[in-house]
Amino acid sequence: MGAGKSRALSTLGGAVTPTIDADRLIEERVGMDVRQYFDTRGERAFREIESEVVGDALAAADGGAIALGGGAVLDDRIRAELVRHTVVWLDVDATSAWERVSGSRRPLVQKGREEFDALFAQRRPLYEELADAILPASDPRTVANALDAIKALAELPDGTKLLWAATASGEYPVLVGRGLLGSDWWPLEGRRFCIADTTTFNLYSGRIGPLADSAAVLEPGERTKNLAQVGVALEALAEGGMTREDHVVALGGGVVGDLAGFCAHVYQRGVPVVQVPTTLVAQVDSAIGGKTGVDLPQGKNYAGAYHQPAAVLADVGTLESLPREELAAGFVEVLKTGLLAGGPLWERVRLVEDLNPYELSELVFACARFKCDVVAADERDGGLRHMLNLGHTVGHAIEAATAYERYRHGEAVGIGLLAALRLSGAAELREEAREILVRHDLPVELDRGEDPAAFVEAILGALQRDKKRTAAGVGFVLLAEPGRPEVGQLVPDDEVRAAVEELLP
Repeated sequence: MGAGKSRALSTLGGAVTPTIDADRLIEERVGMDVRQYFDTRGERAFREIESEVVGDALAAADGGAIALGGGAVLDDRIRAELVRHTVVWLDVDATSAWERVSGSRRPLVQKGREEFDALFAQRRPLYEELADAILPASDPRTVANALDAIKALAELPDGTKLLWAATASGEYPVLVGRGLLGSDWWPLEGRRFCIADTTTFNLYSGRIGPLADSAAVLEPGERTKNLAQVGVALEALAEGGMTREDHVVALGGGVVGDLAGFCAHVYQRGVPVVQVPTTLVAQVDSAIGGKTGVDLPQGKNYAGAYHQPAAVLADVGTLESLPREELAAGFVEVLKTGLLAGGPLWERVRLVEDLNPYELSELVFACARFKCDVVAADERDGGLRHMLNLGHTVGHAIEAATAYERYRHGEAVGIGLLAALRLSGAAELREEAREILVRHDLPVELDRGEDPAAFVEAILGALQRDKKRTAAGVGFVLLAEPGRPEVGQLVPDDEVRAAVEELLP
């Protein structure tokens, strides 16, 4: 209750027919207001009539939209009937929901906030289990805005789930499922101009057609992520006659996604981009949120812009083509997200034993959802979004100090996580994170090289060029316990040096 289901239903107008409010159906059956029925007959009688009336409506429905009561999911029959329908969850936090309903005459509200919070906690796992699409409940128009993507779920492979990412500058669908590439559905009209690396283009370009003839196909790897290759890609778009009615398709991992998004931002002062992430790190993190950019010799992602995608299509089937080492490196972003989120997500992440691509879909969706929530609250990195930099401050410095050649991005971030947890004073959590990295055959120490002292100095020097550095110094993301990150924390230089030196064998 309080999510705004009835208001959202009213915004659909003639776009969906029929539109049915479950409370109105019950009132027609019992001949009185649902609140009056609840008060006079009690909750048990109300749930019985709700099961009958709503269950019948769901059984008979063939199209249209039904707004359910908040407690309808408690009923076995209703849950069974929902299996053949697309279930949309308007996700609202407990405080916002209470603020919306606390002055109402709803019977369950009259029991007070404590009881309300207990109901919220009881029902939330059921919403999680049943939802095919999760939308923020902040604006009743969101359902209407997301309607095309919601309808697309009926055309897409079974098991596909939808997140609706809403930011200050735009809204877009994030779809996660197996077999999305190769389906007939596509989120935009207009010609599709592909930017990819040679590996992903050869593997997947045939599944996202029809593509414009002029594609920018680049060499794979972080060293491609530079302004020279931006020029190559932009010229390919221009030579192909791309207009602002067309769009870019970013097909690949984090490097391609960042570079292609940047190209979309600057080409003709901005064209849409559909992100099609094909690596684990891109599906759970980099394809979502609108951060684009390329590296300069002075540092990672030094040139960039915010450019939200028009859609994100995360086909987890593409993970099956990754070498195990790449999949493991991508898992570091999952580990980072679990640490930041805490709670149930951390419990799931810490217990992952085998990186089986067939079993990662739910984790990809959960991590993408966390990222969407953070970006919605802080699109332009004003504070909260800084938390996503956990482990990246030292990780990026390691990459820069090794010219992006010695470590995969995820491997460097994994080592950086250990440094961040040491600086956080979280010895036990650091040890557990280390064990998780070892379990997945990821490095937990730096390669000493021929001159370890010089290597440490190179990392510390790169740290001082971190793009988030302010006049006060480099702010670290620290984490004393899962789910409680602290951003912008200044750490004495000697402690930073000790944390980096500890990474040497």
